Amino acid sequence: QVQLVESGGGLVQAGGSLRLSCTASGRVFSNLAVAWFRQAPGRQREFVAIISGSGGGTRLAESVEGRFTISRDRANNMAYLQLDSLKPEDTATYYCAAAPYMSVKESDFASWGQGTQVTVSS
Repeated sequence: QVQLVESGGGLVQAGGSLRLSCTASGRVFSNLAVAWFRQAPGRQREFVAIISGSGGGTRLAESVEGRFTISRDRANNMAYLQLDSLKPEDTATYYCAAAPYMSVKESDFASWGQGTQVTVSS
């Protein structure tokens, strides 16, 4: 199992940007698909974005398409989520997770970080 640590969250005004980072330990990370999920207070955790092990395939939730970008640095065991044009409804705790294949289902991900808080003010 790989250990994941998120960072980069914070408070930003609507329309602003943040870049979230996911730092992984474990040499198998480069072979895993990495996803970002988020959970707002009182709501279920939801899929945001995923990138394949090679980095050649990505998928984003419709709600963030065109505003968020997922990427990874396989050599340094890092994954990123660039958040642009942020809206108040993007406020949530953001989690990175890893799985052996591309998926949007939480149950397919065995490795999770502790989360990083993103707060967007109006």
